[in-house]
Amino acid sequence: MSIDPPGSGSTVRRIMLGASLRRLREERGLTREMAGFHIRASESKISRMELGRVGFKTRDVEDLLTLYGVDDDADRRGLLEMVREANTPGWWHKYSDLLPTWFSTYVGLEEASSVIRTYEVQFVPGLLQTAAYARTVIRLGYPDVPEEEIERRVHLRMQRQERLTRKEGPKLWAVIDEAALRRPIGGKEIMYEQLQHLMAVASLPTITLQVMPFQFGMHAAEGGAFTILRFPESDLSDVVYVEQLWGALYLDKREDIDPYLTAMEQLCIESTTPGGTAEILGDILREI
Repeated sequence: MSIDPPGSGSTVRRIMLGASLRRLREERGLTREMAGFHIRASESKISRMELGRVGFKTRDVEDLLTLYGVDDDADRRGLLEMVREANTPGWWHKYSDLLPTWFSTYVGLEEASSVIRTYEVQFVPGLLQTAAYARTVIRLGYPDVPEEEIERRVHLRMQRQERLTRKEGPKLWAVIDEAALRRPIGGKEIMYEQLQHLMAVASLPTITLQVMPFQFGMHAAEGGAFTILRFPESDLSDVVYVEQLWGALYLDKREDIDPYLTAMEQLCIESTTPGGTAEILGDILREI
């Protein structure tokens, strides 16, 4: 199941609010069709609201809370405050002219995550790229855009990285295919700087970096790159992000997530230890 991209507000707040509304409706034994009729909407709109796929109108939520028997003022205020937070644009909103809606969704989820586990085949993960490396990758993807736009995209990527250095930031666990480290993106100087950067960040307590070496041949993630996002809220499921050429899949059902969790665990078993990661990075640096 894929999550349709919502707007630029707090993605996780939307998901949390939707989950709360779903629980309240189910506790009352009401169908989505009944709830939709009560707020002059379709069953499909209630479904999208409960999955956090759309923005919320205060009036709609107020009417649903009344239908669901939520009479306590404190409970109502708490849920209505979530409406305000869910509709508040994130810091990345100023880049909305650059971001396709499907990727704006990812940035919102990434911003709210507590653990990010990612496997990359083609490039160094965006959260671990240097500015020079990122600039080269972005130019490959957008060869005809003005230099000013390239720099804004680079700045956005660097801003996403800042959260990794904060006390309340997420833990990042990245597995990078050896091919991505040996692919000469931008020339020798840029690659040398990038590999040195990976050596440095690999020693940080919040970052775990592993390399899937060539020697393993076939492995658990032959299907390609993916990212698993986990959130501090216990009632939110993990989300798997799979980027495609002109869009992305957001998977949040347990039966869809489990194969990716299994693949990630297997990747981590088969990939390098911290010492092995440093050895491979050192070998490649000496070859440049």
